[in-house]
Amino acid sequence: MDSPRKTLATVAALALLALASGRFPSAQLLSSLLDFHWSRLWPMPPVAEAQLQSSSAPQATPARRAVEPLSDPTFSLAPFYEAIERIESGQPGARLRLAHYGDSPTTADLITADIRALLQKRFGDAGHGFYLIDKPWAWYGHRGIDSSSSGWQIDASNLVRDKDGFYGYGGVSFRGGPGSRARFRLRDTSASQVEVAFRKLPSGGLLLLDACQSSSTPVPTAGENEDGWALFPIPPDCRDFTLHVEAGPVRLYGIDLLNGSPGVVYDSLGLNGAYISVLSKFLGQQHWTAQLQHYAPDAIIINYGTNESVYAAFVDTVFENELRQAIERIRAALPGTSILLMSPMDRGERDGSGAIQTAPALARLVEIEKRVAASERIAFFNTFEAMGGNGTMARWYNAEPRLVGADFIHPMPAGARLVGNLVYKAILDGYNRFKTARRSAR
Repeated sequence: MDSPRKTLATVAALALLALASGRFPSAQLLSSLLDFHWSRLWPMPPVAEAQLQSSSAPQATPARRAVEPLSDPTFSLAPFYEAIERIESGQPGARLRLAHYGDSPTTADLITADIRALLQKRFGDAGHGFYLIDKPWAWYGHRGIDSSSSGWQIDASNLVRDKDGFYGYGGVSFRGGPGSRARFRLRDTSASQVEVAFRKLPSGGLLLLDACQSSSTPVPTAGENEDGWALFPIPPDCRDFTLHVEAGPVRLYGIDLLNGSPGVVYDSLGLNGAYISVLSKFLGQQHWTAQLQHYAPDAIIINYGTNESVYAAFVDTVFENELRQAIERIRAALPGTSILLMSPMDRGERDGSGAIQTAPALARLVEIEKRVAASERIAFFNTFEAMGGNGTMARWYNAEPRLVGADFIHPMPAGARLVGNLVYKAILDGYNRFKTARRSAR
């Protein structure tokens, strides 16, 4: 049934209910039913739409083929695949960790939540992973975690004017004092410990964790300007815990939720409005190196380009150089770690006639990423082509159910699931090809 017929059916049903009850809807309500857009539910901020809610609508399948393979002719993802093998072989304590750096869709854990769920279902759940102390944006959130915080000064690495480089693994820092708190509620009881990341300050204060009527010993954060981590156990079957600042100033980055089981940890590290300069410039090299070495991901996904794609001069003159710098910095911090360059999705915009078209510079940006991945000998996933290529957002916007929001950038949950499935299938396909190639070599 097409959209107009559904709307008429809704109005007819409403009229029948009104007749039965003797209460009639206003003309304004009827008008809104006849001209409804998802974008009215969420005011659109300058860069990103607010977090989109989950949908149970059936999934459409506009992708060109079931599996769009990763481009990885040299098997640069071998260390990543070997980590999967250790899990599959039952090696005690085997864990696979991925760090997914991206822009606004990943801010709300769209796409990344679907990849995480699929990988953990297949290979085991080792914990949720990294989560920020507070919400830099109202729509920040991860599937499986509810949070509320107060008393924090929030500094996102891509938004502050005076950048000092200290923004942690997730690219955001949080300054607080006595009374500042961060409360977290998990939707299951899979976490057995929470690790808090902070910056040591000469006058650093004390941190305390309350978890289900159990309070920890206060942990000092004082030190000589270096990074620190504090580990707090979570009682069995506890889903609620609150981090308090007991005394003095503190500067925190985030928490890491693990459960001690073998399996996958998938860190969604998205920043609203982010672009490649976050990794090439904004995170101080020595500081970011320490962060990466602490969390030690087996693979790092670089997933930028959406915001850059509407600035043709940046794409044509700056983007490639900064992308190569980001790759170089990761290699300097974690030699031998797998890197997967993931292109942005399609981005639509209206032309002079009102038709939705792909942003003109986007295809050029994707080609740059493809070329850089080949020359740097890292893996590449062409999300743009996998989801349908040029004009995809026009088709997604007109699909039933709708797969993208009214900005033609941010996927609806059904669209995010499609992209998450494409990435997951590509990873499994690459893993199977890796095992086949190795058996052939033997």
